Amino acid sequence: QVQLVESGGGLVQPGGSLRLSCAASGSIFSGGMFNIYAMAWYRQAPGKQRELVAGITPSQIRHYADSVKGRFTISRDNAKNTVYLQMNSLKPEDTAVYYCNGPATGDSGLWSWGQGTQVTVSS
Repeated sequence: QVQLVESGGGLVQPGGSLRLSCAASGSIFSGGMFNIYAMAWYRQAPGKQRELVAGITPSQIRHYADSVKGRFTISRDNAKNTVYLQMNSLKPEDTAVYYCNGPATGDSGLWSWGQGTQVTVSS
């Protein structure tokens, strides 16, 4: 069973920065197998559907939603089974609960969703 634990969220003023972490655990990752999975960050704002924010492939190819390009950076540390999201120049519209997972189809992630981490951008 895969467990995804997101952390690093909080309250930040517009223009500020946060770094989110997602630690993945489970037997399927044993023996260094985490590095075969594409990973992604998603977010869900109140009253809205969950949306893809950024993704990273096993070969470190990154892609971003247009709304965060140039401000967010996704990275991964395969030795730690962890994915990061560096968020700079935060805007109020970035306020949401942020989740990580593998590639999702609709609202179904590759694995069960974690609890997410709340990011609130407000002055």
